[in-house]
Amino acid sequence: MNTITTTSGREKFLKSTLEVALRAGLVAEAVCQVDRTDARVIKAPYQTAPTTVVQALTGTYTVSALTITQDDLTVTDEFISAEHVYDFEQILNNFDLYSARIEDLTYSVMASIDKYVVNTLCEDGTGTYTTPVGGFTTAANISVIMSNLLSKVVGYSEQYKGTYLIIEATDVPGFVQAQATNGFNFADSALKNGFVGNYMGVDIYVIPAGTFVSASIGTRTSGTAFTNAGHRVFGVKGLATYAAPRGIQVEEKTVTLKTGKELVVYGYIGAKVWTPKAGLTVDITLA
Repeated sequence: MNTITTTSGREKFLKSTLEVALRAGLVAEAVCQVDRTDARVIKAPYQTAPTTVVQALTGTYTVSALTITQDDLTVTDEFISAEHVYDFEQILNNFDLYSARIEDLTYSVMASIDKYVVNTLCEDGTGTYTTPVGGFTTAANISVIMSNLLSKVVGYSEQYKGTYLIIEATDVPGFVQAQATNGFNFADSALKNGFVGNYMGVDIYVIPAGTFVSASIGTRTSGTAFTNAGHRVFGVKGLATYAAPRGIQVEEKTVTLKTGKELVVYGYIGAKVWTPKAGLTVDITLA
């Protein structure tokens, strides 16, 4: 079925496929506010918290100075995936080749964005928690960990937005064992369907092993590199922002001295945990 024979047709197909996959598959989309405007810098200044004084009846008061601090999200990184498809490679089965490459490019871009945003959440969240020995892989720890994490955010008005926990695939066995042995309907659901993506009202997102890293990614270089190996992240949804100005862009080019087309997929990405609410994003250390 050679149905996408024109450059414009293939570009439209790739663009729509990427956007649908990114919005549906990204953990970043689920836990952050998303900004796709043309803004490179998003400004969110915040004020010092007011202090209320309780005193005996005197009729006098002390005036405190108000301080405003600038808090900016600046997009400084681009994500690019590029390939060249020679004419002799695509001519026999144009549709199948391009659809296969679209899937691979989509996953590559999606995984890279998620890795960047998830590590930003973990690195810049100021809430902290250390699990009992064995971390999430020990079933007996799960209820203890989840209740302790919830205690970090209950009582705040922002909690109504929902809470999330991002774990790696290696943590799943402990959750499955805990889910299959606790409660009645919940245990039956786990035994029938496997891993349940919600526990104690917390939405759980599973990412590939090795996503939490201690390394430099993009502009997170020496001195500000991520230090997240052996960590996970929990928090309230919508208190961080993931910026993707104009979304993901696609270009298909004719290259001199080569047959076929060059395919480039790129986007500009930034992420920010806003300072006034950074405590509601919790950096979890596995013990």
